[in-house]
Order: sequence, then C-alpha cells, then structure tokens
Amino acid sequence: MIADFRSMGHEVATLRRTSEGLRDSLFGKAKGFFAGIYSFSGRRQMRRMFSTFKPDLVHIHNLYPFISPAVLFLCKKQGCPVIMTVHNYRLICPTGLFLRNGKPCENCLTQGNERDCIRYNCENSRFRSLGYALRNMVARKTRAYLDCIDYFCCLTNFQRQKLQAAGFASDKLRVFPNYIEYVEPEAAPYDTDNSGYVGYVGRLSYEKGFDLLMEVARRHPEISFRFAGLQREGTLVESLPNVVLCGQLNRQELANFYVGARFIVIPSRCYEGFPVALLEASSYKRCCIAPRHGAFPDLMADGEREELAGLLFNPLDVDDLERQVVNLWSNPDQARSLGVKAEQNYRERFLKEKINQAWSDFLYQVVASNKQHIPNE
Repeated sequence: MIADFRSMGHEVATLRRTSEGLRDSLFGKAKGFFAGIYSFSGRRQMRRMFSTFKPDLVHIHNLYPFISPAVLFLCKKQGCPVIMTVHNYRLICPTGLFLRNGKPCENCLTQGNERDCIRYNCENSRFRSLGYALRNMVARKTRAYLDCIDYFCCLTNFQRQKLQAAGFASDKLRVFPNYIEYVEPEAAPYDTDNSGYVGYVGRLSYEKGFDLLMEVARRHPEISFRFAGLQREGTLVESLPNVVLCGQLNRQELANFYVGARFIVIPSRCYEGFPVALLEASSYKRCCIAPRHGAFPDLMADGEREELAGLLFNPLDVDDLERQVVNLWSNPDQARSLGVKAEQNYRERFLKEKINQAWSDFLYQVVASNKQHIPNE
C-alpha cells in the first residue's frame, strides 16, 4: 500500500485514466501505442485540471499509456514541485521488469539502449516491444523526467541504486517503502504441532518463478505445498498430489493462508518492485525464502541485529531453492525463530505510521522550500 495523502489531511485532486477494456481491440492497442509516446488528450485533461485546481505539489504515479510524459512539461510550468513515486523499473527499462527470457537483464540501464527491447522482442510482441521502446526513447530524448521531476520516490534502496546507475541525480532520489496494515502478533499463532505447508502467494506466471517451486514440490512428495494466486492465462500448471492450488483469496482467506503456512517462498525470476507478500508474511510471523537479487536482501535484512529475517537462495537455481526449502521444512524451530525476526523487522521498518510520517515530513519540506524560492509578486 502506498501513502494516502488525503488521510494525512491534504486536499487532493486526481487525474486517473485506465486502459481497461482497450487492450482487447485493435483500436485500443493502436491508441495505447501512440498515446504512450505523446497523449494529446492527457495534456488537455491536465490543463483543464490546472484551470480549476492550483496545487502546491504534483505527485505522479504511472503516466502510461494514456497520460504520457508530455504532461510533465505542463506540471513544471505551474511553478510547483513535481515528485514521482517509482513503482517499477519502467523509467530505465521499457518493460519495467529488467527481465528477458526468464533472466534478469539490465541492457537498458545504459542510456539509449531501448532498441534492445525491440531487438530481443522483450514483450513477446513486436508491436508492444516497439511501442514500449519508442515511448522510453522519446521520454529520454526530451528529458521529460530528468528536467521536469524534482524528486523520484523509490520503493526500495535497490531501485534507487539502479536509477542512480542510469544517470538520475542522487540528490533527487528518495526511498519510501510500501506498507500494509499491521496484524497483531496474537492473531497469528505459530502452528506448534509442526503441521502446515510451504506457502506461495502471488500470480502463477513465469516471471514470478512459481514453476521453480513446483519443481521442488515434484521432487519432495513428502512436503505439502499450497499456492495462492490467479493462474495467468496460457500458463501450464503441473498437477501434483502434494500441491493445492487455492486460487485468488479474499482478505480473511489470505490471513488464514499465512497462519496455516510454516513459511512462505517467493521464487521470483524478476527483481520485483516491492514484494508485498514479504511484508504480509512478516506481519504474521512467517519468514520467507527469496532469491538473492533485487531488493530482497535489503528488505529481509534485520538491521539492528545484522541478521537476515529469512533465507536467500541463488536466483533461478532450483537445486539451491530445494536445499533451502528442505532444510527449513526439517527445522520448524528455525522457521519459527526466523518468523519472529521477520515480524520484528517489519515493525521496525515498515509500519504504516512511520512511513506516513516520513512522507508528511518530506512533503512539508518540499513545499516549504519551493515557496521560499518563489519571488514576491
């Protein structure tokens, strides 16, 4: 969950456009292709908003496909600060995933390498790969992001480091992690009879690496596995006697899922933006096994005690993942101890109140600093 400025007492006007329903038609796809590069309607709507609402600050989330970076020049002309919450890696990778052929890829980290999205057909669609590459190239050449945004608010330190490596000024980069509503520890007792299962929470899709965990399940019929999440259309899922596919769960069902699990595995092939499942599991005193890449090592680091509040495996290495799963399954006391550390790490670093306070302080400083630089009329 991201910060809610209204709950902090700020007056907020929102410009939101959706691509829902348009991806299924040729017209919708063509409209998204061109609007992502330059959206005339997005500019008109933003100009109309500025005519009735005079903000002290503009907060950007996602501009694609129907708003486009073209609106950033309008925002800058308002004379107020512009900040952006960076939810993924789309500013420096056309697909936003840093992923190609199932492996992390950072080719586009170097300025001007958007063409590799076309060359390697990273979207598995020549049309989409071309569109994604073009809109990133235009944004880079016009310096829409670099010149018009005052601060980039990253979700993780890893994300901040990648933006800096791509040429974004370090003094414009801040980190504000996501959060979830805290669950009282008493509501999540650990299963003391050593039953339970290995849990997976997330979309059943290739980039999430669910198939790696399926392979571990295939090798170990003596261990129970449960997968919570929707199956992406066209994704084949092996049927195994020790695996239960739970589908998409509602809030209470998901809470019960975490409580019933001995631990959670996040086997992602991609770096991930901010893996909320990690926080959810931690809030229920369940530790995670995650890949040693992206933001996972930092998010699982128990800073004060200089320990990991979970286990890491070598990315894409199903043998190493198997070792970690089997070892932790065979040592429920270790799983319980790591779960306690995970919950402590969550309370110390990712509580809603702390993150909202950090946001509030930041917004005040940005707006106050801008007003000091506005010449008297």
